[in-house]
Amino acid sequence: MLHRLLGIVFLGAAIVAGTQAQAQTITGSPTVALKSGETIELGLVYFVARCRSILTSTPEAEILDGPSQVAVSVKQEMVLPRTQQCASRVPGGKLMITAKEIEDPSYSSLTVRVTYKTKDGERKLSQVFNLHLLP
Repeated sequence: MLHRLLGIVFLGAAIVAGTQAQAQTITGSPTVALKSGETIELGLVYFVARCRSILTSTPEAEILDGPSQVAVSVKQEMVLPRTQQCASRVPGGKLMITAKEIEDPSYSSLTVRVTYKTKDGERKLSQVFNLHLLP
């Protein structure tokens, strides 16, 4: 298990939040800002060992904790595991977040869990984001 390299990259857009929202900010977590109806990419999801995918299916994403105005999904795609310095693309996907209709601005945390079905069994990893929703 120690010889396996896990490649997961969650990318978020950093924004400057007001002082009122700072009290809810989770230090060290990326901040994502979304407007009504907007979809953005949070990052790449893949699982590799020695630069070869060990996935048996496309990763799945779910929200464990967060506002009901957002949804997450994985868009299946061949991705380049740059963190592991791999030269070839592997099966994986892009982690996407979509904002539904937002009536009032809000700032909260969002916990996303990605489930990876691999040749070695199922793996579940999560990440917490600071989420700023705007109408």
